Amino acid sequence: MTRHDAARGLILGIESSCDETAAAVVAEGRRTLASVVASQTATHAHWGGVVPELASREHLRNIAPIVHAALRQAEVGFGDLDAIAVTNGPGLAGALLVGISYAKALAFALGKPLIAVNHLEGHIHAVLLEQKLKQQSAAPLPMPALALVVSGGHTHLFLAEPPGDQPDAALWRYTLLGRTLDDAAGEAFDKVAKLLGLGYPGGPWIDRLAPFGDPRAVPFPLTRVKSKPHLAGKTPRTKGAVTSPVAALDPRFLFSFSGLKTAVLRHVETTGLRSSALAREAALQAIVATGRRPGVDEVRALCDQPTLDLIASFQASVVDNLLDRAFAAAESADPRSLLVTGGVAANSELRLRFREEASRRGLSVAFPSLALSTDNAAMIAAAAWPRFAAGRFAALDLEADPRLTLA
Repeated sequence: MTRHDAARGLILGIESSCDETAAAVVAEGRRTLASVVASQTATHAHWGGVVPELASREHLRNIAPIVHAALRQAEVGFGDLDAIAVTNGPGLAGALLVGISYAKALAFALGKPLIAVNHLEGHIHAVLLEQKLKQQSAAPLPMPALALVVSGGHTHLFLAEPPGDQPDAALWRYTLLGRTLDDAAGEAFDKVAKLLGLGYPGGPWIDRLAPFGDPRAVPFPLTRVKSKPHLAGKTPRTKGAVTSPVAALDPRFLFSFSGLKTAVLRHVETTGLRSSALAREAALQAIVATGRRPGVDEVRALCDQPTLDLIASFQASVVDNLLDRAFAAAESADPRSLLVTGGVAANSELRLRFREEASRRGLSVAFPSLALSTDNAAMIAAAAWPRFAAGRFAALDLEADPRLTLA
């Protein structure tokens, strides 16, 4: 397909892979004219995690109003759009289908191109989108980049290389270097927070409470993943995307957080912290039932010092593991910059320690803003831009792919 005339390049992005319904309008892959997100946190908090059926129902309720709100915010109409971009995976099947069905209907009705975007690529372009705006006053990030995508559903390491000058090299290229074998880092954060009675989503509470504890109080060792020759040629299915067989990846770049989560559980059980966690959970539920959100000082007052020490030690261990694998991959792949993105990239300790280590090694590092760290549609529209410019459009029979790979 020949390159599309990208004179205006107004792309409507739609994201519905998990529990946020989002729409955004981005011009030429660099200027965000509007970005609107409807969160489902309140819906899922009662259940302690995302319930797929409820997520799909909320997407159905929110998709049309959110798209219209984005167009109003951008001050454009449907006729001004040049393309419709939508996440087609990985994610929850039912949730993805809501966004895809709406996007296909819209593209058909408007006679506009449809662009399918991988959710993981979207997170990488959340960083690149904001870096493009900074290029007017600062030098662009050197490429290629090592991208760590770390969120509630994903922990992946990619070598990301920008498009070349030839038509057959018009898209970004991604090489998978490492991934989690079990839980994603964000999932571990949320499950440990739930175990400690902090509710859902728990990752932000872990981040806010950790400074009040001693990160050396509970010695969690680094997780070491051994090679698995018996899995050679096989592609195990994890909770995220289907990726390369384990045997095809360097064990130094593989993550595992299930053992750390189990270690926290054992510590809670052997030190008598379970009863205080149950009391804390009840107290926080009573506060939320009044329609009020508790503040940090209020939640801290419900935590004894051993709990705060455990929280700090757990967070430090997660960041230790992410640092260890990411910089081991950096030494091997020799990228010119490091991108850290996804919901867990909003964690303050992670940002601080990655900046310190990258500075020590003389490596450029970039994060998305807090607003673009979590799921949003601006990153989907930005990731769609190279495909729009190259004329790489999806057919109207596009289907959801809950375990879509990125390559």
